[in-house]
Amino acid sequence: MTRTPKELAQATLDAMFPNDHNAHHMGIVVTDITPGSATATMTVTKDMLNGHGMTHGGATFSLADTAFAYACNAYNKNTVASGCDITYSGPSHEGDVLTAVARETILMGRSGIYDVTITKQDGSTVGLFRGRSRTISGEVIQND
Repeated sequence: MTRTPKELAQATLDAMFPNDHNAHHMGIVVTDITPGSATATMTVTKDMLNGHGMTHGGATFSLADTAFAYACNAYNKNTVASGCDITYSGPSHEGDVLTAVARETILMGRSGIYDVTITKQDGSTVGLFRGRSRTISGEVIQND
């Protein structure tokens, strides 16, 4: 069976997500995927708050990192992070719904750069994340 690029991206999500225990624990859901792009959402819970009553930076980072991971694995090539960083540009709080949109900026051979914008439900940006990827050996699923 030959899959379209979108179908292959969805198949990689379907293969990876059941084993993504961190995403499940945090309530992260991947809502869209195409080759080089993924969108993930998460509702901020009390367990994600820091001492200031705002979303802990690690929770926001995890959401962005999850979107990044699915965007760069959407080609069905095993791909891992080689580095990433985040800039926090605004707060979020318990009950906010955060959305991370990851987009491929450049893909050269086995290396890629992905930019992720994290927003809350009112459209305001709470963070900008940049991930650097490296393709390793193997595929996520058999490409039949």
